[in-house]
Amino acid sequence: MTFAFPSHLVRRLVLMIGGEAMQSGFHFALNIALLHLLSAQGYGLFAIAMVMGGVGLSYIRSLTAVPASIWMSKSTNSAGVDAHDVAFGTAALIVALLMAVGTAILMHLLGDPSGIAAGCFVGAWSLRSHMRTAFFARRQQVVVSISDAAFTMVGTFLTALTIWLAQEPLQMVFYALAVANVFGIFVLVRLARRTLRVSFRMPTRRRYIRLWHQLRWSAFSATTTNIQGQCLALLVAGIAGPAAYAPLAAVLVLFAPLRIISLAFVNMTQPELARLMRNHETGRVWAQAKIWAIVMGLGGLVYGCAIMFVLPTIKSQALQDASVGFIGFFVIANFVPIMLYIMPRIVLEILGDFRIVAFTTMGGAVVGLVLIAILLAIASPPWALVGSAVSETFVLAASWYFAHHRIWNLEHPDEARYSRLGSWRRAVPFATAKR
Repeated sequence: MTFAFPSHLVRRLVLMIGGEAMQSGFHFALNIALLHLLSAQGYGLFAIAMVMGGVGLSYIRSLTAVPASIWMSKSTNSAGVDAHDVAFGTAALIVALLMAVGTAILMHLLGDPSGIAAGCFVGAWSLRSHMRTAFFARRQQVVVSISDAAFTMVGTFLTALTIWLAQEPLQMVFYALAVANVFGIFVLVRLARRTLRVSFRMPTRRRYIRLWHQLRWSAFSATTTNIQGQCLALLVAGIAGPAAYAPLAAVLVLFAPLRIISLAFVNMTQPELARLMRNHETGRVWAQAKIWAIVMGLGGLVYGCAIMFVLPTIKSQALQDASVGFIGFFVIANFVPIMLYIMPRIVLEILGDFRIVAFTTMGGAVVGLVLIAILLAIASPPWALVGSAVSETFVLAASWYFAHHRIWNLEHPDEARYSRLGSWRRAVPFATAKR
């Protein structure tokens, strides 16, 4: 089968990465500034708040943003698109509020004087993430990019002003980030000329409840993904303290642009692949998954090698004389598998195989928790990255294994080859929207 490179997706990717790059550059510059300004304890707390932001984004992605993107793409008319937008938007608001409260409590327990500012930041960031994905599904990439620019400019101005004026800038930086995210939401809604609708009425609740038999596995998947992906930060901070996590966070933040770029790939490819799957073009779906995985894997490796040259030039009290070269090597070993398994996970998600994704990440979480706990008991905190890398490699292998089996069974229904896990689970594909 011949494969035509999707040039229209490349154009969309360039547009999306433009907005993502602005945000990534802002977050990167802010982390570098705070790395030189805050103590190890302060920077460790800031890094944990960013980790909680990542947890919030993952729950938003799994419970509202990705399902909204898929069902909105499958809806056959504007009424169906709007109905799903309201249902998932309401759910996103609830998830964002829960993440804000959870973050505030955790930060207070870890030593943040109040934790409220960090909670406001995480809640606003999570909600804006859902709205960006929903507007991507509506093919309003230009509006999203302008909103990203507005967030970046306001965030840059407010955080710079805070760092310049405040004697204890950590709390005020969180408030500045929260305000910037709210402003980004405001610009997004105004430019799109849409009314921000939230509904807790029975029809909206029923619509979401009808989808819960699939989304419950997405919720479980989000939980296991967070345990698997964030157990490094939470275990190191919980066992050794925020200050011990600071050197790892200082290097990990340099790789944050890879997460932003990978999110742009997801926003770009998921609606497109969902439409192809709806039209039963499984061959094209699988071909695009493989070619984009190669692009992302090689890009992650090249980026990691470039960062290794930058690491020796970074000097900060938060590093506490840690070996940044050692940390950087194993951070690369963590990120390359992440970049490589994004595409098979997208394939499994658009097929509705949240159960497979959940058990895959649960396996990775178990491997990671055990290895990281053992390494923290017998070695210094940087060695915990080895356990995290093994965990990510496990998820990489399992994701491609199960995605390959699902595609094979769809293309060869008379010669179906069921995996061991697939032999007892019933696949639940996304139902085609009727509205």
